Amino acid sequence: MTTSLDTRRRMEGALFLAGYVASIPAANWMLGHFGSVCPPDGPCLIPVAPGIMAPSGVLMVGLALVLRDLVQRRLGLVWAVVAILIGGALSWLIAPPALVIASVTAFLISEFADLAVYTPLQRRGLVLAVVASSVVGLVFDSLVFLQMAFGSLDFLTGQVIGKGWMVLLTIPVISWIRRRDERLGLSAV
Repeated sequence: MTTSLDTRRRMEGALFLAGYVASIPAANWMLGHFGSVCPPDGPCLIPVAPGIMAPSGVLMVGLALVLRDLVQRRLGLVWAVVAILIGGALSWLIAPPALVIASVTAFLISEFADLAVYTPLQRRGLVLAVVASSVVGLVFDSLVFLQMAFGSLDFLTGQVIGKGWMVLLTIPVISWIRRRDERLGLSAV
């Protein structure tokens, strides 16, 4: 039984890692191609609340923060750090040239902040750890990216709300994973 649980854990970890890695180019692609408004000299925007717009990439960034936590849960801390470094490299390669430094810096700071909060909380409860670490990560990502990329925090509220929506939408899945893990005896690494 342990071998099949280990195999299941590694397979799920690989899927979470693939989703995490895919979310990074998706976020960068969305900035230039997906939104209800796409000004020629700025990112595509989406409504995240009544009267509040945000760059469309916020959706994938919020999801990435949750997926990083799940990579760590299934594959361990070392793989989580490897995932962050891969994500930083992808951001460097994919981000628009004018935004590459801001994108990479915000990505690395927010993901390592997420890791720093998730790691000690994960044993207290998966949902608590994911939500708390994601909130810290999304705030850092928003502050650093907006300040470095645009010298302005004009979209801060929208960024936080947009990323927060993605975290909120994952809570039922995270709760299901926690319950299933308990039922199967599938522990975190």
